[in-house]
Amino acid sequence: MGIVVTAQALLFDMDGTLIDSTEAVERTWRRFAARHGLDAAEILAGAHGQRTVETVAEHAPPGTDVAAETAWLVAQDVADTRGTVALPGAAELLAALPRGRWALVTSAGRELAERRMAAAGLPLPEVLISADDVRRGKPDPEGYRTAAARLGTDPRATVVFEDAEAGLLAGRAAGGYTVVVGPHEGAAAEGRPRITDYLGAHCADTDDGLRLTLRASATATV
Repeated sequence: MGIVVTAQALLFDMDGTLIDSTEAVERTWRRFAARHGLDAAEILAGAHGQRTVETVAEHAPPGTDVAAETAWLVAQDVADTRGTVALPGAAELLAALPRGRWALVTSAGRELAERRMAAAGLPLPEVLISADDVRRGKPDPEGYRTAAARLGTDPRATVVFEDAEAGLLAGRAAGGYTVVVGPHEGAAAEGRPRITDYLGAHCADTDDGLRLTLRASATATV
């Protein structure tokens, strides 16, 4: 079973969508939890897809300097990319995409995004929208709308790849055609096409746009 869609541009989240950085992410948040006597499992349950500053503000004890603590966490992340790998087939798909027809839209900061993509052996696109480039993080659609604008494309003519609820909501609110990557089962994933990885993915640059063929997961709704 396959997914075939035509779009003017492809917009990708990073963590959990193009790369698996789970080991590094968990190590950082566990350090934060231990530093403040917090429950790491509770933090990790809601941190995915959010900007670091938002998670810190939500969980840090009263009186914590949120900006300083966020900077400490980002420094931890930048210094520790051990275990970060690309999802199967991601490198091959990105290498096949025309320059200027895809973007990265991530809740990570720019420096961290560059470090993790390099650690996973993936190229950076011409357009990278990070947490540093938006006023409002996901689920707000600002990041995806900004990426589409910089690519010179209507966001309604994009395919958005996401693995988390906040990101799927952001992509949908921007007008993109959302594809779920991985096992997320939130409300925003209901009825959406789903892939496990990018193995077997194919992209052709046609007169009508990028014609993308993906291998759907066994539980996909197409």
